[in-house]
Amino acid sequence: MMTEGLSQSTQQNAAEQPQIQQEQKKHRRAVQGDEPAVLCDIYEDDANIAIWHRDLSDSLQRQVSDFIAAYPTFQTSMTVSPQSAHASVQEALKSAAYSELSASIAELVDMFCCLFELKRVGLRLTVLSQAMCPRFHVDKVPCRLVTTFQGIATEWLPHSHVDRSQLGAIGKIDSESGLYANAKDIQQLTAGDVALLKGELWEGNESAGLVHRSPAVNDGDMRLLLTLDFIN
Repeated sequence: MMTEGLSQSTQQNAAEQPQIQQEQKKHRRAVQGDEPAVLCDIYEDDANIAIWHRDLSDSLQRQVSDFIAAYPTFQTSMTVSPQSAHASVQEALKSAAYSELSASIAELVDMFCCLFELKRVGLRLTVLSQAMCPRFHVDKVPCRLVTTFQGIATEWLPHSHVDRSQLGAIGKIDSESGLYANAKDIQQLTAGDVALLKGELWEGNESAGLVHRSPAVNDGDMRLLLTLDFIN
């Protein structure tokens, strides 16, 4: 019976091996550019992050800074459509003084819905004084838009630099888990960047979702983070 059990175990391991090898062979890359059209490249099979390096106007940066100073604990979540986004966000921001910020967010909602043929999205806007998701992880979503309007921005790892077997290693911090070999492997967005993070639920992207985390926030610093998600 023991021999039979060992035989079954060996057969199972042999059956799992091709799948493991196939996952390891997956190639994923980042696509980046200075124009919003680069976001369309998220549809490329081998892309798991698309980054639009967007410059925020001085007036928008001032509005964001004023907003964070006025509402340092602000957070809101809502479901919006391209048609309702501007009014809904402006109402949540509690003042027409932040109209440029409202318009910028509404523009991103419209782009996200157009790109993925969505009628509505889940929107979350949060002022953060600490890391929201401090450990590297993948998202169980098809794709998520993230942008930081002010402050330190999202950190991520290139697919080829990740040992995915160490994701969520219990009892170890990221730097000691073996998830990545060197701190230089860690990439980071900058404030203003708009990124599409391909998740585990994108068809064909299983075991290749972008590995990322929230950055540590220094004492006294604040972030304004926007995320957009698919709505079922």
